[in-house]
Amino acid sequence: MSEERSPLPKLPDPEHRPIFLGLKPGMTVIVRHDSLLGEAQEKDWWMGLVLHCNGGARDPSIYTLFQIADVDTGVVRWVNADLVTHVLPKDLNRQRGAAA
Repeated sequence: MSEERSPLPKLPDPEHRPIFLGLKPGMTVIVRHDSLLGEAQEKDWWMGLVLHCNGGARDPSIYTLFQIADVDTGVVRWVNADLVTHVLPKDLNRQRGAAA
């Protein structure tokens, strides 16, 4: 009796990895506005500082939920990983810190 097994899922190549897989606290990111929260949509995106990364239920080492502080308002929000669209370069983070 032979058992059929499904093939192992392929890991994405580094060029096509989701952005959120590399996020860590201290990074500055661009977040897409989530219209499902019931807030008025004043803008399409906002910039924030990652404060905390929370792992998923299936694999806690893969972060799927982030606590991010809006750099304009200071409001801290929990953000789903798929809403993070860009990570700003570290050099820009250093320049912002030096200017403050």
